[in-house]
Amino acid sequence: MIGPNTTANGGTYLLLSFLSVGSLLLAWLIATNGGFVAAKILPTPQAIGHEVYSLILHGYTGKPLWLHASASLFRTLLGLIAALVIGIPLGLLVGASSIINALLTPIFSFLRPVPAIALIPLIILYFGIGEFSKVLVIFITATLYVILNASAGVKSVPQDLVRAGINMGLSRGQLFRHVILPASAPHIMTGIKTATAVSWALVVASELIAAQVGLGYMIMDAATFYRIPDVYIAIAIIGLIGLALETLETYAETRILHWRGR
Repeated sequence: MIGPNTTANGGTYLLLSFLSVGSLLLAWLIATNGGFVAAKILPTPQAIGHEVYSLILHGYTGKPLWLHASASLFRTLLGLIAALVIGIPLGLLVGASSIINALLTPIFSFLRPVPAIALIPLIILYFGIGEFSKVLVIFITATLYVILNASAGVKSVPQDLVRAGINMGLSRGQLFRHVILPASAPHIMTGIKTATAVSWALVVASELIAAQVGLGYMIMDAATFYRIPDVYIAIAIIGLIGLALETLETYAETRILHWRGR
């Protein structure tokens, strides 16, 4: 019997994953080739495959397909890395200091629900339509999630651990390095994974700012000219890259937090 906290073994997990994906592909094949869904709404797998081949050979709007993908990935990673550099230390500080917490938490709580797309007109007004504005949209939103999880990690550290460290004569720096930071690491990692997902999802919004290359630009341009297969292909590429990023982070989490759950 499998309980709520019990995971299936690797072989079963892979089998179930392949079955779910295979079922979706089969349903797509039947729905489009059987005439249940119009081609102008959902193209057939054959049409998508032909368009992928064409995009690989000729690119989109005169630019190679890999350039669109790499442009979006570069903007995402730049905004994400900046968010981690700023957000993790600030989040730890917010969690450790009641004064900083009181000063900054209301501001962060106010900003967090604001959709990133709502900030775009102001960002264009103050910073123009260059690459900095696109990265800034990602940076602002990702930073808020990193701060939230890092501060929650510090607040979740059991006081018994802190008192034990103090009783052992640890200095403030040693207490932070050997007690607070390791105990906060799972929350910080959750913040990194959440910020990565949010950052990658925001690439479409960021590329609304007069982009001429990128997957978000490709989606908007293809939709404007009713090139529906290209819209689906760009969405699929975003999903595949997002899956790859999540897989890499999950692997890193198991390596870095190898003691978790033991």
